[in-house]
Amino acid sequence: MILALVDDLLFLSKIQQTAQHVGVAVKSAQPADLPKLASDDAANALIIDLNHRSGKALEVLRTLKSDLKTKDLTVIGYVSHVQNDLIAAAHDAGCDLILARSAFVSQLPSLLQRFSGTGRAGRTADREDKSVSRKSVR
Repeated sequence: MILALVDDLLFLSKIQQTAQHVGVAVKSAQPADLPKLASDDAANALIIDLNHRSGKALEVLRTLKSDLKTKDLTVIGYVSHVQNDLIAAAHDAGCDLILARSAFVSQLPSLLQRFSGTGRAGRTADREDKSVSRKSVR
């Protein structure tokens, strides 16, 4: 299962429809619920809108990455456009993959398939592929 911290309902619907098409379960979550949901063994990854209206995306990210139960959860973040300060902050907070929203949309089916089964065990082996510098955000 992939968790999604996305407040844009139309965009969340697009993610869920794509997930259904590729046979991946995606569950919407709110910031307060994420630590509990992410510690569930069924959670393989988290998609997070770094521009989440709650303003808590980075706080949630830091919380997950500082907890022994959730620190290895793969986190895929996206931004609405290139925002260098936010990208740097998300990277520093432990976001594993950061993409511009347009790149996230174009890669969504492959991202869902890739991270639906790798989960915590696959994160270490995949780390080099998923580490992102500010230059690689498209």
